[in-house]
Amino acid sequence: MLQLPADLVPDLLQLLLRAAGIIAGSLAVGWLLKTLMFGLLKRYARRQDTFLAQSVLRHLSTPAAWFLPVLVVSFTLPLTLLDDRPLEVARRLVETALLTTFAWCLVQAVDVVQDLVQRHYQLTDGDNLRVRKLFTQLQFVKKLVVSLIVFVAVALVLMSFATVRKIGTGLLTSAGIASVIVGFAAQRSISNLLAGFQIAFTQPLRLDDVLVVEGEWGRVEEITFTYVVLRIWDERRLVLPLNYFIEKPFQNWTRSTSQLLGTVFLYTDYTIPVEAVRAELKRVVATNPLWDQRVCVLQVTDSKERTLELRCLVSASNSSRAFDLRCEVREQLVRFIQEQHPESLPKSRSLFEPTDRPFTPLPDGME
Repeated sequence: MLQLPADLVPDLLQLLLRAAGIIAGSLAVGWLLKTLMFGLLKRYARRQDTFLAQSVLRHLSTPAAWFLPVLVVSFTLPLTLLDDRPLEVARRLVETALLTTFAWCLVQAVDVVQDLVQRHYQLTDGDNLRVRKLFTQLQFVKKLVVSLIVFVAVALVLMSFATVRKIGTGLLTSAGIASVIVGFAAQRSISNLLAGFQIAFTQPLRLDDVLVVEGEWGRVEEITFTYVVLRIWDERRLVLPLNYFIEKPFQNWTRSTSQLLGTVFLYTDYTIPVEAVRAELKRVVATNPLWDQRVCVLQVTDSKERTLELRCLVSASNSSRAFDLRCEVREQLVRFIQEQHPESLPKSRSLFEPTDRPFTPLPDGME
């Protein structure tokens, strides 16, 4: 066991206490600096009611409480008068903490930018095509920027150690072979990433778009690097890889506009007064707030063996309103036919013609 000279113990203890005091004081100064800055910002936000200040307080308060004390320690660390080896260890620890907390602040700053964009553009507006385009690109760019910040921060932390730098230098010599192996192993992931770039900027689909995929109707809830989450009308979630939307066809009901035509089919007897039903359709939609006053048409689209096929075509501002309008039109027209023209409901006819020949029973034993 290493024995220190008796006269060096007080000096070493004094040095450690001095270093601990400087570090503790630096942390306290950094925390007070954070408290002062965000305290003033909070008072300003209360007085002016600015959304930017509120967003900064919400997202950056916690990471700043770690970053600023570590930043002050990095400036005052040479004042500890530690020996070269302890000082180098302390410096590496402080640098790692500084890089980590700074990356955390940058990630939260991205959230502040997202808040400002979402504040300026409302996705809940009726005509939100331009907003959905912007939000789709914003979501993808945000995830890309956050991933880049984390990657660079981890790389800087690792490269600050000499051992890791030596390993990295050795790996560079085999980078060609490694890239080929990784390319084959991550072929699916890379194709999904490229598909994500294509979807974000060519935008065959966007956030809050109404899609019909795999026979399911729903809205685009989330677009990630690798998959798309579709919120089905009954609150289920359909998760599909990005490649699906590049390689397979799908219906996008809000590609250029949210307006939609809805159809209602009625099957009636040939005796139905078509003009009366057409007039009733116009009366029904005229008083319905779901109708956008663009299209209201009734046509006889087919004549089957026993029924006429009537097609009602009505328009609405979006798919949800179109569905509800179709249901109400169908219900009220069926009621109209039931009450005003019950004889025109679908029926089957049988014609029995009398014969002059008398009925002759079959002989016994014959059937």
